[in-house]
Amino acid sequence: MADSSSTGLTLFSPYKMGKFNLSHRVVLAPMTRCRALNELPQPALVEYYSQRATPGGFLITEGTSPSDQSAGFPHVPGIYTDEQVEAWKKVVDAVHAKGAIIFCQLWHVGRASHQVLQRGGGSPISSTSNAISKRWKVLLPDGSHDAYPEPRRLETHEIPQIVEQYRQAALNAIRAGFDGIEIHSAHGYLIDQFLKDGINDRTDEYGGSLANRCKFLIQTVEAVVEAIGADRVAVRISPAIDHLDATDSDPIGLGLAVIERLNKLQQNIGSKLAYLHVTQPRFAANGLVEFDQDEARFMRTLRNAYEGTFMASGGFNRELGMEAVASGDTDLVSYGRQFISNPDLVLRFKLNVPLNKYNRETFYTHDPVVGYTDYPFLAEQ
Repeated sequence: MADSSSTGLTLFSPYKMGKFNLSHRVVLAPMTRCRALNELPQPALVEYYSQRATPGGFLITEGTSPSDQSAGFPHVPGIYTDEQVEAWKKVVDAVHAKGAIIFCQLWHVGRASHQVLQRGGGSPISSTSNAISKRWKVLLPDGSHDAYPEPRRLETHEIPQIVEQYRQAALNAIRAGFDGIEIHSAHGYLIDQFLKDGINDRTDEYGGSLANRCKFLIQTVEAVVEAIGADRVAVRISPAIDHLDATDSDPIGLGLAVIERLNKLQQNIGSKLAYLHVTQPRFAANGLVEFDQDEARFMRTLRNAYEGTFMASGGFNRELGMEAVASGDTDLVSYGRQFISNPDLVLRFKLNVPLNKYNRETFYTHDPVVGYTDYPFLAEQ
């Protein structure tokens, strides 16, 4: 539970996340990097994740496609074929060799895709038939950008098929050696397109009330938990984030509704999920934005409501991460951009030394080295 006083804990305090013993609380956040050519994890991914692995450290992979219609960027990895599973084994083995723990993030983008990224050139699917507004653009394989197309609204009877894709992808992840999976239900992607009333305009059992809008997520969590066990399953949500037009009329009510159902699920099965990963309101696609006390209270409310391990992300630096852990506002902190340019981020945080600056221009390029595995370690500087 969050507390106004200091717990005496730091980012470098050990933490027991279910059956996993973490040596520190600095987590590699899931980040799309577009280096998995033809949806296959390449040798570059082996090096990239291995570089960022520490003994007792925790890593979450980039968003990984559970089906051939779930990608929203070029060259993101999948985990729905045997070939992909075999390729991922090399990544997982390299991370485990460093003594770290790694989860695979399962990521269906829904309407945040394009026909050229869909097998067969079909329309992306969603809870709605309304397209993402023109203020957002999709990155295409040739490096150009285009408007998001009008999606196809999923029929009610099709939704269990999508749940099954998540279930099978989770089994594939365990077969690849992953320690668990994170279900990406945030940032305007498919599950978030059901959760948020600014997008979900359905009139069937998956639309309207909070209970209905939570149904797809909870059915997915239940199916994956039954397949691989609760302690290997995590969920990421972002109730207050409007990325890709994912707005809700009552973000705190939505967050608490999801948490209430996750808590009930945990109580019913007598086992806790691995963690709940929440992106806080200060998250912005282009960097850190101002964080006020209302947003702090928002995160604290969710933290206090959830019965289990809580992970926070979005705009943290070393100081803010230390404060969040010390105050009890979170158990774990996930870092994105700073981990891109600092493969030894944990060491740099421990020593409190300067960080390498990241180059945004190479975030989503396809070079296996430049802007990916060539950021220097402290010992090399």
